Amino acid sequence: MSIAKNIEFLRGLPRFPDIQHAGLRESINNRLKEEVFVGQNPGNLAMYTFLPKDLPPNAPLVVVLHGCTQTAPSYDVGAGWSTLAERYGFALLMPSQRRSNNANGCFNWFELEDTQRDCGEACSIRQMIEQMVCDHRLDRRRIFVTGLSAGGAMTSVMLAVYPELFAAGAVIAGLPYGVATNLQEALARMSQSGRASTSKLGDLIRTASRHNGPWPRVSVWHGSSDRTVNPINADCIVNQWLDVHGLVRPPMSEDVIDGYPHQVWWNSDGKTVVESFTITGMAHGTPLGLAENEERYGLEGAFLLEVGISSSYHIAKFFGLIGSIHKAKSVPTDIKSVPHYTKSLQTIPVSQTRRSRKKLKSETSITVVINNALKAAGLMK
Repeated sequence: MSIAKNIEFLRGLPRFPDIQHAGLRESINNRLKEEVFVGQNPGNLAMYTFLPKDLPPNAPLVVVLHGCTQTAPSYDVGAGWSTLAERYGFALLMPSQRRSNNANGCFNWFELEDTQRDCGEACSIRQMIEQMVCDHRLDRRRIFVTGLSAGGAMTSVMLAVYPELFAAGAVIAGLPYGVATNLQEALARMSQSGRASTSKLGDLIRTASRHNGPWPRVSVWHGSSDRTVNPINADCIVNQWLDVHGLVRPPMSEDVIDGYPHQVWWNSDGKTVVESFTITGMAHGTPLGLAENEERYGLEGAFLLEVGISSSYHIAKFFGLIGSIHKAKSVPTDIKSVPHYTKSLQTIPVSQTRRSRKKLKSETSITVVINNALKAAGLMK
């Protein structure tokens, strides 16, 4: 894209609310606990968790990644994941971006130093997962990840660079893995001025790790009227994972759920491995609404949109978590911490940590103008 087109695209993005407003939402119903993270943290992220009372050993874990201008607690208030975790008995991990890393609180899904295996923010999230699994005896076969916008794009990153870790993931208003490695490419992909071939998209995942399968199952959600992340990106995410799973584009099944088109692809065993929801008429955000059990999960707000379908509930159902209601035991289970997680991952050289990074700054006026616009869009630290 030319400089003029980049600036025009940035001007068309919705104005982000004051990030301080997120703090007000947190105070409404903050159920998360900020943890002391003792593992390696090259991405310098904060760690928030929620554990239902008397969570039994071998419980599932859901990792939730917030969007720009949000924090882990504010996104939980909006999307309702801790309510789901309490009702259905699974552990919740919500990494949170720091403003020192990104001015608008976005995960840096387009930075190579944050999106490769055992590097930056991706490594920090991986280490937090290991800490959770070891401390609370969680089921390694049932680890899931989901996220909105920049968190959705980072969900794509985690599924690609650590595919052996996740049973499934869900991307909301996000982007495919590996389509941007710098700011200019990020802008181009958000506006979708170009499209990679399906096989090339699949290759990006296949070369992100040494994993040869089986691959995570993926649920894709996107509003048809999204002007921040072009809905074509949802098609690209679907194509990317269909290619990895060895499937072709025409859906094997199409139906309507809560008034919205739903497409499904399954493998040779008849198990759904890719699904796609198109939320017609919805702008950029996480879809909210009553769940099938007539309960509500989440609270409407910025980028949390009441459209009559509960994405959090349906994603939890896709993960296989909607089952019997969790009931706390009368006698708490004695779960001891097993702090060996820092030994299970490769040591990250100090040169790869965020503290060692140095960015060169241009003194030209045009660069200053562009940088200011990029920062306002949450695409630059």
